[in-house]
Amino acid sequence: MRQKPAVREPRPLELGVIVPTFKEAPNVAPLLAKLEAALEGVAWQAIFVDDDSPDGTAAAVKAIAAVDPRVSCLHRIGRRGLAGAVIEGAMASAAPFVAVIDGDLQHDETLLPQMLRALQEDRADVVVGSRYLADAGSGASALGARREAGSRLANWLGRLVLRAEVTDPMSGFFMIRREMVEAVAPALATSGFKVLFDILASQKTPPRYLELPYEFRARHAGDSKLDNGVVIQYLGLLAAKFTRDLISPRFIMFAMVGASGVGVHLAILRSLLHLGFAEAQLVAALGAMTSNYLINNAVTYRDRRKRGLALISGYLKFVLLCSIPLAANVAVGTMVYERGPSWWVAGVAGAVVAAVWNYVTTSRAVW
Repeated sequence: MRQKPAVREPRPLELGVIVPTFKEAPNVAPLLAKLEAALEGVAWQAIFVDDDSPDGTAAAVKAIAAVDPRVSCLHRIGRRGLAGAVIEGAMASAAPFVAVIDGDLQHDETLLPQMLRALQEDRADVVVGSRYLADAGSGASALGARREAGSRLANWLGRLVLRAEVTDPMSGFFMIRREMVEAVAPALATSGFKVLFDILASQKTPPRYLELPYEFRARHAGDSKLDNGVVIQYLGLLAAKFTRDLISPRFIMFAMVGASGVGVHLAILRSLLHLGFAEAQLVAALGAMTSNYLINNAVTYRDRRKRGLALISGYLKFVLLCSIPLAANVAVGTMVYERGPSWWVAGVAGAVVAAVWNYVTTSRAVW
């Protein structure tokens, strides 16, 4: 009687590597080759979370996933943002530990085994790849002088909020216990790039940190996704965490955009006062609404950004909803103006009246 071959028991999964991508098709195969070399002897999986890249990144991942069960692709449609991609990838993994690494080959994958050992040996709850430790070689020099200076400032602000001596709380290269992400996932902002800071700042109990130095490499292919909108999103996140999440980051960004709208409002109001205050206030309010809509679409709701015809229809809805409190805006402003304060105090008083209404209604009906 022929003996049945022994069934090889599958190894328990040890590590999930989350790779958020957008237009990274040329980097997929090289990154997986580097992960395979670095994680030899580790039971790992790679979850690519792609935001519907137009260059076929998702297709490149799926072609490899068809023959390598360690690789999978979450192809997101209608959702954007690195933070949201990291959260979804971590929640999709069954591994006890998850690592986050960029798809552009700027992070040093050879650190992953050392990170994993630190977590498995219970020496830390989160291990951060730091660009700014003293022995990190050239550190973040691949960013360029301007971006490196901005990154260092962002890290300093982040440390003030975290009240922890972490040299790189803005790092996009880290490993963490999956349960820590799951515990705070409902409270995390899905837009923006600073997901590590958000995860750390949202923990009820301060986690144990371990930082490892690495040299930030030059980009292999693709373009940077960082822009001025990301800076505003980060400031909103900082303010939200400073208030212990009493105010949402998106509302803070909406308020910051609204503050810029006040400047637009006052500039138009001042230039048209010769028409009469009520008339000038009406035109100024419409001008501020237009400015606020365009900036909010580009920054506050960048993960839901409208384009083409949707941009126009969204604008019409925004104006309609913001016009409902417009009468109160004009009435309050006129009343304050007639009682004696300067024109700008009256203008601000009218603008403030509509702010909360505008946020609540437009966030639900426009974006």
